Amino acid sequence: MTTKLTRRHALLAGAAAPLVALAATPARAKADMKGMTTPLFSRFKHGDFEVTTLLAGTRPVEEPQSIFGMNVSAEDFAAVSDAAHLPTNVAQFFFTPTVVNTGEELVLFDTGLNAEGITAALAAAGYTPDQVDTVVITHMHGDHIGGLNSDAGATFPNARYVTGSTEHNHWSAAGNEGFDGKVKPLNDKFTFLDDGGSVASGITALAAHGHTPGHMGYMIESGGKGLVLIADTANHYVWSLAKPDWEVKFDMDKAAAAQTRRKMLGMIAADRLPFIGYHMPFPATGFVEADGDGFRYVPSSYQLMLG
Repeated sequence: MTTKLTRRHALLAGAAAPLVALAATPARAKADMKGMTTPLFSRFKHGDFEVTTLLAGTRPVEEPQSIFGMNVSAEDFAAVSDAAHLPTNVAQFFFTPTVVNTGEELVLFDTGLNAEGITAALAAAGYTPDQVDTVVITHMHGDHIGGLNSDAGATFPNARYVTGSTEHNHWSAAGNEGFDGKVKPLNDKFTFLDDGGSVASGITALAAHGHTPGHMGYMIESGGKGLVLIADTANHYVWSLAKPDWEVKFDMDKAAAAQTRRKMLGMIAADRLPFIGYHMPFPATGFVEADGDGFRYVPSSYQLMLG
């Protein structure tokens, strides 16, 4: 009996030969597991400015519906989450301050949970705290003011500080431990602004009240390009964007916060502007599209690399 060897059989036999050789090779020691990595900064050009987002902290938080979608049923929350491939038992939180280098000033927006987190992220990005000229506080929640100082003193020794006047007035009278420990010692270095106020050339305050009484976003304009820093206007890329009327635990005036979300996200979508969200998945940059009664988050890919 003769066997006909086709070209296909010959190719398969040739392909199998290296596998036979490999099988005869003794196994080497296994490589160590290296663990998950997360970048601490992301930088892009924005007109004549340089913008750097800083990951000052990240952590998982259990039972996210105790924070988001408090006014909807567990079934509705689960359906929206499932459609976005999100678990309902845990969420990952991100804390993302932003640095804008205008060429004249280094402006830092918010300071994270603590001094260690913000200084580590700054160092990774190539900055030192003494280089920061201006610190802008969008609002006075602890994850935004936590890095202002530590036992070693003020984190940013050469900076001036800027915040909304309404915001500062509210917390000054609130008897809040975080404000009293982090902001109050720096009061004589603060200047205050309102809607439309200027931090520096090209950086303008946008009233975004509701999350807190004087919560601010900022428009960053350079070279004919706009970029919106929304701070905590929306705190989750699905549960706050797709469902802007879903109540959020940390919104002090929930109705006003929902109205602000619709207004600001609608503006960003209509004008096709990129935005930075303090709690968006790192690097916290993206775009917004109108989608039915809500909005859809479009994470940036290479758009911001194109200058």
